[in-house]
Amino acid sequence: MTHAPPAPSAPSVAAHPVAVFAAADLPVLTGANAGDALPDPAESICGDYYRLGEGAKPLTLMLDLSHDHAAAGRVGAGSDLGRAGEAVQLLGTLSLMAPDGDLVEVLVLDLASAGRIALPLSPLMPRHVYTLIATDPSGGPIKLADTVAGALCHGTRIALADGRQLPIEELQIGDLVITRDHAVQPLRWKGNVRLRAEGSFAPVTVMPGVMGNPAPLSVSPYHRLFLYRRAAKSDAGAAELLVQARHLVDNTRILRRAGGFVEYFSLVFDAHEVIYAEGVPCESLLVCPAVLTRLPDDLAAPLRDAFPGLSQRLHTGADLRPEIISRLRDRPGVFNDLNS
Repeated sequence: MTHAPPAPSAPSVAAHPVAVFAAADLPVLTGANAGDALPDPAESICGDYYRLGEGAKPLTLMLDLSHDHAAAGRVGAGSDLGRAGEAVQLLGTLSLMAPDGDLVEVLVLDLASAGRIALPLSPLMPRHVYTLIATDPSGGPIKLADTVAGALCHGTRIALADGRQLPIEELQIGDLVITRDHAVQPLRWKGNVRLRAEGSFAPVTVMPGVMGNPAPLSVSPYHRLFLYRRAAKSDAGAAELLVQARHLVDNTRILRRAGGFVEYFSLVFDAHEVIYAEGVPCESLLVCPAVLTRLPDDLAAPLRDAFPGLSQRLHTGADLRPEIISRLRDRPGVFNDLNS
C-alpha cells in the first residue's frame, strides 16, 4: 500500500513551547556593560562576561511562528509571559563561550508587555561564566535549533516491515517502516542533531515495561507519544491523543535524564505518521512551513529539497494543550496506567 503526499495546504499549527529567561536573569557580570540586564545585541560589547542569576528559572514562551511578516513570531496561548497574539520581535543574537569552550547562541527577543527576554539555543548552565565573543544585531524570522530538530535518541529501535527492530542510526532512506495508520511506509529523510543534555534539552526516558516497551525509550521532551484513551474524549475531543513526553514525567517510571550529550534523530515520511519505537507508538517529524522555519538551515534546506512544496497535516490524534493535560492528569484510565 502506498500513501501519496498530501496536497500543499495551510494547516493550523500549534504554538511551540520554548524555555526563555527574563532579561534580569542574564545580566552582564563584568565588562563595559557590567550590571546591565541582557543588553540589546546592538549595544552589547564583545569581551563582556554573563552569568545566569542565582535561582534563575526558565519560563515557557508559547511561540507561534505561523506569523505575518510584521513580526518574528507571536505569543501563543498558555505562555508564562506576554499576551496571546502579541508580537515577538527578534533583536538579534549573542554568541557566548562557556569555560569549556562550548558555544551557546542566545536569541534576544522583545515583547511589548515583558521587555527583553533570552532564548538560549543550547542550555545555559548555572554558575558558569560566559564570554560574549560575537553579536549579530539583525532581526528576521526566528529559527530554533532546539529539540524540534530531533525526536528519538541514538540506539532507539524502530519496527520495520520485515520484522526487524533496527537502531535508528542504522536506518537507511527507503527502509520500509511500520506505521499505525498507513501500513508500511518508506523512510524519506533522516536528520540528527547533537546537544548538551541539560535543561529543556534533557531527554525523557520511559523505563522498560511502562508502555509495553522491552527496553528504555528515550525521546526529546517535546516529542509526542500516541495514546488511545476513551476516558479523555470528553475533554480532548478525541480518544486518540498525542502527548508530549515531558507531560508524562513522574520521576519514577518516566524520567528526565540530564547530563553529558544527547543525539536526537528525526524521521520523515510522506505524511506525518505514528511509528513504533521500542514498541511504543510515537510521531514522526511533521514537515510544514512553520516547522521548517524553526529548523537550522543545515536541516531545513535538505528537507525543502526532499519535499518541495509539501505541507503535511498534523496526525488526527488530539495534540493536547497544557490546560487539558492538567484536567486529565488525575483522571482514572488516562495517564495513570500507560501500559494499556
